[in-house]
Amino acid sequence: MAEPLWTAEEIAKAVGGKVTGGGFAVNGVSIDTRSIETGDLFVALAGVRDGHEFVGQARAAGAAGSLASQPVEGPAVMVEDTFKALERLGEAARDRATKARRGAVTGSVGKTSVTQAVRAGLMLAGKGHSSVKSYNNHIGVPLTLARMPRDTQRAVFEIGMNHEGEIAPLSRFVRPHAVAITTVGPVHVENFPDGEAGVARAKAEIFAGIEPGGVAVLNADNRWFEVLSAEARKAGAEVRSFGSGETCDARLIDFQPQAGHAVVQTRLHGKALDFPILQTGFHWGPNSMAVLLMLEALDVDLGDSLAALGSFEPLAGRGAERQIRLPAGAFTLIDESYNANPVSMAAAFASLGARKPVGRRIVALTDMLELGAEGPAFHAGLAEPLASAKVDLVFCAGPLMKSLWDALPSTRRGGYAETAAELGPLVAQAAEPGDLVMVKGSNGSKAGAVTAALTLLDARSGEAG
Repeated sequence: MAEPLWTAEEIAKAVGGKVTGGGFAVNGVSIDTRSIETGDLFVALAGVRDGHEFVGQARAAGAAGSLASQPVEGPAVMVEDTFKALERLGEAARDRATKARRGAVTGSVGKTSVTQAVRAGLMLAGKGHSSVKSYNNHIGVPLTLARMPRDTQRAVFEIGMNHEGEIAPLSRFVRPHAVAITTVGPVHVENFPDGEAGVARAKAEIFAGIEPGGVAVLNADNRWFEVLSAEARKAGAEVRSFGSGETCDARLIDFQPQAGHAVVQTRLHGKALDFPILQTGFHWGPNSMAVLLMLEALDVDLGDSLAALGSFEPLAGRGAERQIRLPAGAFTLIDESYNANPVSMAAAFASLGARKPVGRRIVALTDMLELGAEGPAFHAGLAEPLASAKVDLVFCAGPLMKSLWDALPSTRRGGYAETAAELGPLVAQAAEPGDLVMVKGSNGSKAGAVTAALTLLDARSGEAG
């Protein structure tokens, strides 16, 4: 029989709590009754609603026990503060997995995709563990640690931030042996008085918890590379770089996107290395380099690393492609609806421009958020990369995207709407067989509503067929 993730006694010892209602053992840790699995520990956190109100639901859904600070039904470990107890449980999981090499990933763009691609490599190499979804904040990181089995060999954690001072404590929780900063760009700049410089400083906090002699994987093409390198070395880390320069440890020579995949041409530590990936976005050139260097730093052999990259499919809302059927044929939908900022927008347009569709290149864009006072200018500035990519039609939704709409020539204007929900039908009406249609915007500006409207076309065609 498999060893449990935690016993009640182990939890109590780790968090300084007391077992009540009888002993129990758990195979997972959850903070959300909607995703509880049989045998989980339910952690009753205080939030918009107090988690203690849901202990009954958690038990009915199969939770084996609870971590609570108020009297509850059923077996539990009682503590004074459930959030602090979750942190302690995460630290205990880290300390008992003595053989685990840990990695951490942050960056203004691409951290979730890079984390998940690294995860794919770890799973091929042995007993791996990682963040799920974007569990990258003050709750998600200790929760991911608390879920780490004691026999884990390698683990990777995503670490995010909106403000200064958020990454450092999370890095100290993880104590990574290797870290990666995918890039630094104008994201969350409204929360930093000195703009992008503040973002770079906040990202450098990932070095706060790095283990002595650890590896820092950094983007040499980013304007903040020297600043980040200096901070990494100050923390005792060895810098390994990726980018287009000759001195890079992982040097990107060429990226050739095709329908549904691309070929990446590189030089890894000076040796030529070409490999296919199931991604088409240009940003996957540098992303692939970061993944290779991170997996190398976590003792994954190159064969497993290339196999992982070669089979890693685009995540939902982050470049996933599908054919949308119409009565007279089909068009290709590229779903980039999960997130957007000026850096990722420009990369997405360049990728689109490198493709040679039978029909037209069409983009549907919703507002990029958290850009502060410069927001309208950042949106208007997208007109240039759109022109360089030879995009035929641009559809825009939202008050900030109105700045781009006003900057577009009339020949490139597809349609404008106040909201993504109103824009969806306009794009659906315009799409024709052979077109290449990209949807991109911040999750908060509901770009997914446009994707949903286009996906509905396919469902209707399927019913008609």
